[in-house]
Amino acid sequence: MLNIALPKGRLGEKVYGMFARAGFECPAVLENSRKLIFENEAAQVRYFWVKPSDVAIYVERGAADVGVAGKDILLEYRPDVYELLDLNIGKCRMAVAAPEGFEDRPDRTLRVATKFSRIARDFYTARGRDIDIIHLNGSIEIAPILGLSDVIVDIVETGTTLRENHLEVIETIVPISARLIANKSGFKFKTEAIERLTGALEKGGERE
Repeated sequence: MLNIALPKGRLGEKVYGMFARAGFECPAVLENSRKLIFENEAAQVRYFWVKPSDVAIYVERGAADVGVAGKDILLEYRPDVYELLDLNIGKCRMAVAAPEGFEDRPDRTLRVATKFSRIARDFYTARGRDIDIIHLNGSIEIAPILGLSDVIVDIVETGTTLRENHLEVIETIVPISARLIANKSGFKFKTEAIERLTGALEKGGERE
């Protein structure tokens, strides 16, 4: 049985659709119930829904053999997992945004508000830029408006929220999309099943 961690929400539903088309269907997943775990013995799969940011933890710790996590999570938390495939869905980008007309002054420490402290630190360290990280968990966009930070580092999809708050992207750090990941130990014991899943998902992506 292959244990698969799916991210809750719209992305997870899209991901499950890909898995089902690849031959790993489990109709119970789509039922409106309070169940947390869904099995299809014929397809030898067991699915469970978890918070998107927790998928990598379930996979790294071996509770799931495989799962789907955003590249942002993999870069920020660096879980010890195999990254097997870019699913080319959930596409967005990690970017630096600032108030319209912002000018960076290199002689000053740059104040950066973000949920993604490691990504931001790595990005600016590579440039030798002195920064002050302000780690926030809520709405990042408000930080520069209230003068808490100079810029923000955050995920940008359409940019609508930024524009509505008179912010603009000044740099893209890295493109983001959903990735298929696997537990390293589980991969050794279930290599054939995981490779079959990966190959089927790859072919499915080529058809789309």
